[in-house]
Amino acid sequence: MPRLLYLYLAKRIAVSALVIEASLCIPVVMTSLFHYLPPAAVRAGLLWPALLGTMPTVLYVALPMAVGVAIALEFSRMTSDGMIAVLYSLRLSVWSIATPSCGVAVIAVAAGLWLSSFFAPSHVGEMQDVIHIIRNSLNHRMLEPARFYTFDGGSRTMYFQRWRSADVVSGMFIYQFDAAKNEEQIITAAETEFRRNEQSVVMILSNGSIQTRSEGGSAIRTTNFDEYVIPMEMQGAGAMPKRGWRGAFEMPFWEFFHSIPPERDGPRRFAEWMSEATKRCGIPLLALAHAMLAIGLVLNLSAATGRSSAAAPAIVLMIPAVHVAILIGAETLVRQDPRFVWLVGIAILAEFAVAIWLLHRRNADFPARRSKA
Repeated sequence: MPRLLYLYLAKRIAVSALVIEASLCIPVVMTSLFHYLPPAAVRAGLLWPALLGTMPTVLYVALPMAVGVAIALEFSRMTSDGMIAVLYSLRLSVWSIATPSCGVAVIAVAAGLWLSSFFAPSHVGEMQDVIHIIRNSLNHRMLEPARFYTFDGGSRTMYFQRWRSADVVSGMFIYQFDAAKNEEQIITAAETEFRRNEQSVVMILSNGSIQTRSEGGSAIRTTNFDEYVIPMEMQGAGAMPKRGWRGAFEMPFWEFFHSIPPERDGPRRFAEWMSEATKRCGIPLLALAHAMLAIGLVLNLSAATGRSSAAAPAIVLMIPAVHVAILIGAETLVRQDPRFVWLVGIAILAEFAVAIWLLHRRNADFPARRSKA
């Protein structure tokens, strides 16, 4: 195939794949963000970490389907416009016609492997950090007035009346129990400022009082203050609060495959690791499998001159159906029983086999078409 024709077809398919990828990813990511993030999360500055923690995974999961659908649409257009017949008349074989598309698919496979093994693991934990912050009220700008919040395992309860600015509230009430001193305190303040440092937040209470009572005692000591400082384990300016756990999906490539949990440690951990490994290694390969299957189906089921293109919509829908079926197997079935990884692997190999057979079957007629030409 001439070089310019190669580049032309590859460019059209690559652009179409990027457009389809964006149309698939943007709604999924936005739906996920709206599901997990309350309106106050935007005020708290959690939108960007949540977006960065969600987007890479969605990108590599949707990329093979975008490539397959783009190639199916492009080859359907080429058959309906009679361009495939023109390429046959130039004495180009089926494999030559498929080369630009397969080249784009190979690049997509490499991009998917990089996203799934390196980029996504380094950022997906940020979404888990955001969920951890939301569930445990660890960002002070997400706190709502006139509500009680519990911190430090239930040893501290906080309430305030209203926000005066982004970091200042009025009418603060705090109940806390000090296990070291074996005493409980009730702290009230007219005004409180939340001031962030690199690792946490410091509450600066102004014009208030502290009522202290020993556990089991009846005497109450009251102390007034102009300013009182309380450190809080909340989201600081430099880092997210620590979750205390780390999932296998957060490990980069080498660390991930060096940390295979033995089955004796629990079947659930091993199943989750196997599911993640299946998605990291298997899903990106689907870009090439979907590409070859789409080309084989279009060339075998549609006439080269465009007289019969009724199968095109069915072919375009078949690629997402196959992709979703394999994805469900990797995400759900393998988590239920790691032995289902063989079923997912066989499904991927079967798609490659069917695609190669379709292309070979169509290419077998190439000498006859060339002689007629």
